[in-house]
Amino acid sequence: MNQRQAIRVLRALDDAGRYVFRRQHLRTCFHEDSEKTFAAGLARLVDTGVLTRAGRAVYVHDAAKSRDGYTIERIAIALRPAELSYISLESALAEYGVISQIPIDRITLMTTGREGEIRTPYGTIEFVHTKRDPADLRQATLSSDHPLRMAKIDTAIRDLRRVGRNLHLIDPEALQEALAKP
Repeated sequence: MNQRQAIRVLRALDDAGRYVFRRQHLRTCFHEDSEKTFAAGLARLVDTGVLTRAGRAVYVHDAAKSRDGYTIERIAIALRPAELSYISLESALAEYGVISQIPIDRITLMTTGREGEIRTPYGTIEFVHTKRDPADLRQATLSSDHPLRMAKIDTAIRDLRRVGRNLHLIDPEALQEALAKP
């Protein structure tokens, strides 16, 4: 794969709104015959800054026009594509304005997959495992303008308690106001 062809393919994917990729998706898009050739081409794209390695087998096309403020969430989806993950804990409560500190370089997610903390060039993704049934989780979360589902306020607080996180950041007045909103 030469760099010009790769950039042409990445632009077409960008036009379709895609800028975060799993390695296997890139392998399919670049149509290389051998794995060795593909790996070398991918390494060149990373070395020249066309792609940024965001995590294990996940890459970001930073120059994409379709890139939005949800890059870290899109990376989380790419890292755990077969698992149900949703924004919860401190990240959800900060979104609702219920806690006094806003996580800037970190996102906290509940997941049906394994726990882990993954550092990326875009911030840290903290996956916290939940054993709750996926059907139950769909009712405890909301669709929003985010790529990931968002925990309802009561779900985020319940998750915070379940995992033994500190509750002292919660502003009781802001919590009451948020719960009173429809």
